[in-house]
Amino acid sequence: MKKWMQILVLITSITSASTLLASGGFGEGGDGVSTMPAVTNAKWKTECGSCHMVYHPSLLPERSWKKVMTGLDKHFGENASLDAATHDEITQFLAANSADKQNNRRSSRINQSIPANETPIRISETRYFTSKHDEVSPNTFKRKSVGSASNCVACHKGAEKADFSESQVKIPR
Repeated sequence: MKKWMQILVLITSITSASTLLASGGFGEGGDGVSTMPAVTNAKWKTECGSCHMVYHPSLLPERSWKKVMTGLDKHFGENASLDAATHDEITQFLAANSADKQNNRRSSRINQSIPANETPIRISETRYFTSKHDEVSPNTFKRKSVGSASNCVACHKGAEKADFSESQVKIPR
């Protein structure tokens, strides 16, 4: 093979590998669309984030978010009721960005792990979550430093930005 041909093959290989790495092609699913999209809504961040981390909308399907939002008066033992306009805006935001509306591997797997006749309101009760955390002892979630399975940020430092990569996990003692 001529020298210029070898150089061309080398440049093409490097460019292809760089593009694949930049697109997340070796991520969660290897399909180039592995990360959850960055989403934001000021009211969602303010209202939901005032009590707990803001869970990325693509962690549950639309029907689950609608169920969560219709039960805010008894939101996991608290009254988290909102005025009608704020309630509607957050509900629409969650629905538009839910697992069944996203085009990324993780959201698709989450959505597929939930039977069509079920409407979970806890991310930690989805088959996807339990399969990803099957090696974590239930006692680990009970540690004071963790609190519960719903406290994603205890172990996943990038959880609020929807970064759940295993390389970033640090389970506190």
